[in-house]
Amino acid sequence: MIEMTQLMADLLDKALADGTACLVGTASKDGKPQISPRGSVAVLNPKQLCFWERSWRTSLTQLKDNPHVVIYYRNPARAAEMPAFKGATLRFHGKARIVESGPERDAVWAKTIPAEQGKDPEKKGVGIVVDVELIEDLLGTVVMKRD
Repeated sequence: MIEMTQLMADLLDKALADGTACLVGTASKDGKPQISPRGSVAVLNPKQLCFWERSWRTSLTQLKDNPHVVIYYRNPARAAEMPAFKGATLRFHGKARIVESGPERDAVWAKTIPAEQGKDPEKKGVGIVVDVELIEDLLGTVVMKRD
């Protein structure tokens, strides 16, 4: 069962400030991979992650064609806070949706850290919501899996 913890939320909230922005992996419909750093990854609720997409580049195009994503978080400096996760690493696998308007987009914006909001002052971006299906550590040990 996926039930992300407060620790996971805290680590993601501090990732950019710690200099360890998450990496978001996407793939085109024909499987061409892409990795992009994202400073706005956050826990939206215990089953979903989110991030603010403001660049309008390859990642967004690929998400339109293929919703499968992996979000990679690693921060050895916080290893003591996360002893259960080998390599101070979490990989979140799931399916993403693009949210262009409405309350859900507003919720993603509200979860976006001020440093990232400041890079999109006119709020022209879109919200990305990820339904998390699997969380694993660096060794591939399953931390949580959707039923």
